[in-house]
Amino acid sequence: MNNRHLYTIALTLTIIGLVIFLFKFLAIGFPLTPDRTVDVWNVEAKISFDAENEPAKLSLFLPRTTHRFIVVNENFIARGYGLSTKTESGNRKAVWSIRRAKGRQVLYYRAVMQKIKVKDPRLAPPKKPEIEKPELDGSYLEAARSLFTEIHAKSADSETLVTGLIEKLNAKVPGENTAFLLGKNPTPIKRLEVARQVLELNDLPARIAHGILLERVHKRAPLIHWLEVYIKNSWEGFHPETGEAKIPENHLRWWKGTEPLAQITGGRNLRLSIAVNLNQEEAISATIERGRLLSPQFLEFSLFGLPIQTQNVYRVLLLIPIGAILLVFLRNVIGIKTFGTFMPILIALAFRETQLLWGIFLFTLVVALGLGVRFYLDNLKLLLVPRLASVLIVVVILMFSISIITHKLGLERGLSIALFPMVILTMMIERMCIVWEERGVGEALQQGIGSLLVAALTYLIMSISYVEHLVFVFPELLLVFLSGTLLMGRYSGYRLLELYRFKVFAKDKT
Repeated sequence: MNNRHLYTIALTLTIIGLVIFLFKFLAIGFPLTPDRTVDVWNVEAKISFDAENEPAKLSLFLPRTTHRFIVVNENFIARGYGLSTKTESGNRKAVWSIRRAKGRQVLYYRAVMQKIKVKDPRLAPPKKPEIEKPELDGSYLEAARSLFTEIHAKSADSETLVTGLIEKLNAKVPGENTAFLLGKNPTPIKRLEVARQVLELNDLPARIAHGILLERVHKRAPLIHWLEVYIKNSWEGFHPETGEAKIPENHLRWWKGTEPLAQITGGRNLRLSIAVNLNQEEAISATIERGRLLSPQFLEFSLFGLPIQTQNVYRVLLLIPIGAILLVFLRNVIGIKTFGTFMPILIALAFRETQLLWGIFLFTLVVALGLGVRFYLDNLKLLLVPRLASVLIVVVILMFSISIITHKLGLERGLSIALFPMVILTMMIERMCIVWEERGVGEALQQGIGSLLVAALTYLIMSISYVEHLVFVFPELLLVFLSGTLLMGRYSGYRLLELYRFKVFAKDKT
């Protein structure tokens, strides 16, 4: 296989891994750091009324996902009531019903809102709505046309037209046409309704929007209202008093239209209050909930779709490839000698429980004692398989003996020696003994120390919470690590330690 083929495979793996990584990071919003938090708002609407001992039906508009906020979760709390939700005229609505109720009734609607930075793929681009001409006639129609003609002459585009109209409707001394359209003691909603009628009368789609401001803590969040006008293929919001084409970034649009937020039949004294509370939530938890809404199929076939116990297993298993690529680099590029390929990685996993210093001490103690027993077994002239089995039994005896002794001495950390892979320890003792006999004590100690060094470095990398978070949340990065491993597999030049080892020859040539 030529290098071009290998480079193609490595490049393909890298591109696939990075594309999936960027999609999860940019589109879904998975965090790069494990300790990052995001703002989530708990919004609670409390509705109360006096039932009249007859069938009652309560309707409430519900917030929906917008280009600013997403509804992560919602709950309806009403004992004994039936519940149905529906969508009409672009609004979500909940309807509670009961066959008979008497006395004071209290119902709750709770929602968790989270701000989003990317466009929700479920939100289709707005289409230009069909305009229903307002039913104005006679003097009202003429006043509306005259007001529009006056504002239109002093505007340059649709935005300045809307701004001028709102300013005119909020003037302290309104003109004759404005005062006639508003009537006596006009409310803010009345001004917005007149603005909507004037604009739609002249083929400019408009609607009244209502909502709240998502602030840190607000026990009784007031409702805010603004005018939305369809301009340049999108809905633009305009402040109801100043007419500026900008409303606060933290506004949440709850519903649109002229109907009230809640309506009751079969009851009286309807009261409604909205409370807002800001919480800090782990970004990963919030992202998973948002991902279930934005990309449910993608999230279903990810690690987060597995049971929690299985996820915890993979949090450890996914660290093994990190140790593997580090081992390849230290052996093939640096030139550190080790016993076996996977032994340092498995020892590093055991260090995660024993901690580094205790792990090195216990590892060295077991290997040293086991090596002494192994040299003694040479005198018995045993066959290979019985000899390995004997060493394995001795290793197990040493492990539980050390556990008992350290426990009696009050050194509870010594109990973690049971986490060492006994088969790997057995094979290392066997390999070290053979190298000792064939190549000398220096080579055996060099490989033993090298194995311990690689295990320690692997442990230090694995113990970084940032690394554990990345490989678990973005396991597609393993494809990038795989491509790096394939490329290092073709490296056949000098190791760095070999350059130091043969530097004498370089001096002789000069």
